[in-house]
Amino acid sequence: MKKSELVYREVLRSFLEVKKAKFTQLGLARALRISLSTVSNALQPLRRMGAVRVKRRSFEVVNAKKVLYYWASARSLDKDVIYKTRADMTVSGIEKGMPPQVVFAAYTAYKFRFEDVPADYSEVYVYCGENDLKEVVKRFPQGKNPNRERSIGRSRKSDLRSNPNVFVLRKDFADKEMPLAQMFIDLWNLKEWYAKDFLTALEGRMHEILA
Repeated sequence: MKKSELVYREVLRSFLEVKKAKFTQLGLARALRISLSTVSNALQPLRRMGAVRVKRRSFEVVNAKKVLYYWASARSLDKDVIYKTRADMTVSGIEKGMPPQVVFAAYTAYKFRFEDVPADYSEVYVYCGENDLKEVVKRFPQGKNPNRERSIGRSRKSDLRSNPNVFVLRKDFADKEMPLAQMFIDLWNLKEWYAKDFLTALEGRMHEILA
């Protein structure tokens, strides 16, 4: 994730989760361990579109929805994928098989947070630190589908391996639960058709906060 995106995520996390709308650029720079100039540059497009009001030493979010959609357009989810594979299991089986250190993202994050599933889904996305990646790989190795591999032909094996359903993204945040804004951004950037159903449902839940 780009350093400018760290700014957008922290601003939106604070706004959506703890109702904080005022920030100082220096405070953000220190909290995120990035330069003051990076924070300033990240705010420039938000300032031009009227999403934030920047003062000499602080700034205030005046339109969080604009911040959210701007980040959505800047996000490149594929660049944060550090591992992917195909597991010949149900979605529920994959979710139950994940080590406790991971943070579920996208469809699973929505399901667990809101106890609802707007549509059936086939992929499991998780955030994981580099130190915990080995355990995920151990549980979901590359090209291993032991329950069915003996009973399917070569072409089918190739299809299974070329269509991953387990995606691990690089974790660069401390939260143990997926931040609401990042859940939205990730769903926005997914290509599966049912991502739209989840996104629409999430927009509805966020409407009052973003109004």
